[in-house]
Amino acid sequence: MKEREKIIVAGLVVLMLIAWLGFPFHVSPRFAGSLWGGVFGVAGALLMLVPLAYMVVKRMKRVKQFVTKYMSMRTLLAWHIYAGVVGPILVVIHSGHKYESPLGVALTAMTLLVVVSGFVGRYLMNQFSKEIREKNAQLDQLKEVYDRARNELAAHPQQALAIRSFSGFVSRLAVGLLLPEETSPRTSTASVSSPREMIRLAEAIADVEYAIATHEKFKTWFGKWLKFHIVISFVLYGLLALHVYFAIYFGLRWFE
Repeated sequence: MKEREKIIVAGLVVLMLIAWLGFPFHVSPRFAGSLWGGVFGVAGALLMLVPLAYMVVKRMKRVKQFVTKYMSMRTLLAWHIYAGVVGPILVVIHSGHKYESPLGVALTAMTLLVVVSGFVGRYLMNQFSKEIREKNAQLDQLKEVYDRARNELAAHPQQALAIRSFSGFVSRLAVGLLLPEETSPRTSTASVSSPREMIRLAEAIADVEYAIATHEKFKTWFGKWLKFHIVISFVLYGLLALHVYFAIYFGLRWFE
């Protein structure tokens, strides 16, 4: 998610939450059944179907091949994101803050859950992927420096032996006390890394590798977010279908 897009979507999510939290201050029992209430409701419901269409296109190969001839998946994803936030905003406005029926309360709660889980999950997944790429680049640089220093130390057995004595965990903690800093400047003819520098470099590599492993675990864990998001989305569509059915049944029965 690009930075500008993320800011816009975050603003829309906040607007949706503000609109939802307005029920202690404003309740309009008849707005949902009014003309404008119906306009907001129908428009919101149609927009909420866009993410479902994106899901179908993404997972059906033939449909995807046909649609991508005219529109890229990136564009469809943008439609999915914006429609998935604007639609619920219109639905919350349509409700008129009248949360009385169990179906209405469940539909509103599920709508908020789907939107928030979608936004947070997508943001965190992108953030983890970005940090993993940065850490991998940093690790490659550290390993390059380490390999160069190791080749230099290969010609100086005495310094290599000094490093081996600090291979244990406790001994590495005492590096600062037992291995003093170099005070003489290094020249091109004496460019061998000191044992202290080598140990610090190895520790830096270990820290970055641990950070990458931790981020990978979090990324795997948050990968389950997608399944959760899809499941609650289908629950939302089921509740939405029931709401539309009852609205038509009770709202249009006077045609009989």
